[in-house]
Amino acid sequence: MVAPPTTLCETPYVILIPRSLFGCLALAWVVASGVSALAQAPTGPAAVPADAKKLKAAFASSPAAIEAGKVLFTKYCRFCHGNTGAGDSAMAPKTMKPSNLADATWDRGASDGEIFWVIQNGASPKYDMKGLKGKITDADTWNLVHFVRSLGGAPKS
Repeated sequence: MVAPPTTLCETPYVILIPRSLFGCLALAWVVASGVSALAQAPTGPAAVPADAKKLKAAFASSPAAIEAGKVLFTKYCRFCHGNTGAGDSAMAPKTMKPSNLADATWDRGASDGEIFWVIQNGASPKYDMKGLKGKITDADTWNLVHFVRSLGGAPKS
C-alpha cells in the first residue's frame, strides 16, 4: 500500500494547477496588452481627406458662436494648445508638440471643413491629438472652428 503524501509539494497535480493557471494569466496578459496597443494605435488616414476641404460651416461665425467655441476650447483644448492657442501649454504631454493655432502655418489644412475634420477625428498622422467625435455635437465643433479662426492664425481658404 502506498502512503499518502505528507506535504503539498509531493502531490504532482498541485504543481500542475499553478503552472496552468500561470499560463492562462500570461495568455490573458498578452491578449490584453495587444488589445491595449491596438486601441492606442493611430486610427484614420495619414492626412486630412481631400473632401474635408469642401465641407462648409453649418452656420456663419458670430460673437455668440465664438464665445461658445471659447468655452469648449477651454474645456477640451487649452490643456495642450494653451490659453492663446499658441501650443505652448506646460501641461501638454512632453512627447508631443501641439500645433500653434494662432500662427499662419496650418499643416493639416485651413479650410473650415479641414479644421472641423481634425477637431472631430484627431490630428494626423500620429493622432496624438484625439478627436472629439462622440464627445461634442457637430454644432459645438463648428463653434470651435469659429473660435479657432478668431485666434487669427488660420487663413480663410
